[in-house]
Amino acid sequence: MPSGASVADVYREEAVREFRSIRRLAEKALTQVSDRDFFATLDSESNSIALIVKHIAGNLRSRWTDFLTSDGEKPDRRRDNEFALDASADTRESLMARWEEGWRILFANVEPLTNEDLLREVPIRGEPHTVVRAINRQLTHYAGHVSQIVLLAKHWAGPKWQTLSVPRGQSETFNRKMMPPGAPGAAKGG
Repeated sequence: MPSGASVADVYREEAVREFRSIRRLAEKALTQVSDRDFFATLDSESNSIALIVKHIAGNLRSRWTDFLTSDGEKPDRRRDNEFALDASADTRESLMARWEEGWRILFANVEPLTNEDLLREVPIRGEPHTVVRAINRQLTHYAGHVSQIVLLAKHWAGPKWQTLSVPRGQSETFNRKMMPPGAPGAAKGG
């Protein structure tokens, strides 16, 4: 822990880091799908990547706008509409613009939180949450949906897929590279 930092400071920084990581993972996957695959579904009961992006964007806007002063479920949110595409309005570009705006709102509201703010209560659908609980709730929610995006993107990209983490069959090499010099299993200097 950095000198003089509180647990709350570290928590907030780690939460922001995780939100950024989740977003980056999704965006790396999104770059690997065509527009056609962005809107494709596996079957009639599945969501497309486009619908998942639309839902996350709607959730981001609702949960984080006026985060400390209003319910996280805004009265103007139409969640059910997040799972239906309007062919004339929901282009890849428009959905990605909503995605960008949603993340902007999140960071604008999470980054300046104070230690005292983290202990406050905020409602989500009328249920009180500490700010810490609300943040954790959204981290897990977004991570789940981003995993769906990655799975679908990998499916649609097929053999053209570029791994987002450690390449298959290279875990041991990667681990040795990451170890500090002198640690058990660390790469030997040459």
